[in-house]
Amino acid sequence: MQAILIGGAFNGVLSALPLIELGNCCCLWVTGGGAITAWLLQRERAEPLDPGEGALAGLLAGVAGAVIFAVVSVPVQMAMGSLGMFEVGTLDVPPEVRELIEALSSSVALRVLIGFVTMLIVSAIFSTLGGLLGAFLFRKSAPPAAPGGTEIVPPPPPPI
Repeated sequence: MQAILIGGAFNGVLSALPLIELGNCCCLWVTGGGAITAWLLQRERAEPLDPGEGALAGLLAGVAGAVIFAVVSVPVQMAMGSLGMFEVGTLDVPPEVRELIEALSSSVALRVLIGFVTMLIVSAIFSTLGGLLGAFLFRKSAPPAAPGGTEIVPPPPPPI
């Protein structure tokens, strides 16, 4: 659980910060969050991490990252104030559409909700891929076999 929260925090916090969020234009933070989760899980285990486990951990980290993104983006959006997410000053749109866009961009709750839904979808996909990639990249080799003579061999079949 701790690895999932750390990967999700990496994903969510970096995705919510202004300018730093630009790393997500190529899904760097969300994929990295999944890979970090797989790396942390592999560090805790002696046996190799199964790729399915890495993908599932990445998915969970992506969901956690979307929630953390929403929590962190509330104060960020409030601090950004009237900067808004849409610039309509230079667009040639009807006045009704302009008013709608300005109303949508002035609502912090709506911006956070749109960001959360977007992050949930994007993080679920790319963080899963990051967890799968991390499971392959950080995979430990299988533990060595037991010393000779301790292998269990079934008895031979009885003679007929």
